[in-house]
Amino acid sequence: MSIRLLIADDEALLRMAFRMVLDAEPDLHVAGEAADGEQAALQARRLRPDVVLMDVRMPGLDGIEATRRIVRDCPASKVLILTTFDLDEYAFAGLKAGAAGFLPKNTPPADLLSAIRNVAAGEAVLSPRVTRRLLDRFAPQLTPGPREQHRLLDLLTAREHDVLVQVARGLSNAEVAAALHLAEATVKTHLSRVLLKLGLRHRAQVVVFAYESGLIRPSS
Repeated sequence: MSIRLLIADDEALLRMAFRMVLDAEPDLHVAGEAADGEQAALQARRLRPDVVLMDVRMPGLDGIEATRRIVRDCPASKVLILTTFDLDEYAFAGLKAGAAGFLPKNTPPADLLSAIRNVAAGEAVLSPRVTRRLLDRFAPQLTPGPREQHRLLDLLTAREHDVLVQVARGLSNAEVAAALHLAEATVKTHLSRVLLKLGLRHRAQVVVFAYESGLIRPSS
């Protein structure tokens, strides 16, 4: 099954370079391009891509607001933020907006292809530990979550709560399993239930949720 892609970047040469790399793969298909955030949001609604490669610094509507609109309007589409550096404020803002992950623009082609396939399959694009480092750096920007977040936490079982905390601390599924003395398959099941109950799309959002709700503090 082909993975449909949307490339959003204001530089035409970069879009062409991405298209050449992506269309050379038999399982990937570039369904469309966008030169700014407004076009990206419109194209996403029209094309319903599996994955959107989103630059953040674009004229008019930026990539962060475009990501927010795509996550809201096209829940099946995953957004990968393209950043200049691997740990910067744009990556942070992208995760808060609902992106599935982020990649530096100088990511090697093989790693880019792997990331696209992983996110399309619903897997993690970046390790929870990298996400945790990012949030530790920019945590002062976070404000305590609304009462609704705490109400949602009450829906979790004790074991689901334990899994949520461990994932938010940057542990992989295997590490969570070891820490809680569970089978890795059991951790995956609990994490799936956490996502469902909290209304989250992927584990990167789990980490953001834990910080915003006050469940996890910087470097705790």
